[in-house]
Amino acid sequence: MKQILTVGLLAAFTVVSVGSVEADMFVYPKKGQSKDQQQKDQYECHLWAVEQTGVDPMKPAQPAPATAQSGGGEVVHGAAKGAALGAIGGAVAGDAGKGAAVGAAVGGGAGAMKRRGHQKQQQQAQQQTAQKQQTDVQAYQRALGVCMEGRGYQVG
Repeated sequence: MKQILTVGLLAAFTVVSVGSVEADMFVYPKKGQSKDQQQKDQYECHLWAVEQTGVDPMKPAQPAPATAQSGGGEVVHGAAKGAALGAIGGAVAGDAGKGAAVGAAVGGGAGAMKRRGHQKQQQQAQQQTAQKQQTDVQAYQRALGVCMEGRGYQVG
């Protein structure tokens, strides 16, 4: 039963690795290792590389950390706040309606700026996540290559 499970895992690893990180690597058996031995070594080196780096490219990447989603509420909230303050200022000056209109325009603009700030923060977080994933995959590839070279393969 254990042998069947091992063969099944090796087959699954081979199928999955075709479109994954290992597809970017060329591995040549310098000591005449058989195809089956190479697959076994690749699987065992994959496990070792995951253990060493904490990175498993077979698992889906983690999404970027969620930031406050902007649904346009900043503009409406800013306009309402500005209108209220403008109405108060306009009432003091003798025209609450005009003050509210000016306040709404200014407040809406401030809300739009706040929304753009949220979008920029979200974009930066996504870029940082992508850079970290790339660095993690490179560390995994180095570990996998070291292991395969240690087992008598030329890796390039």
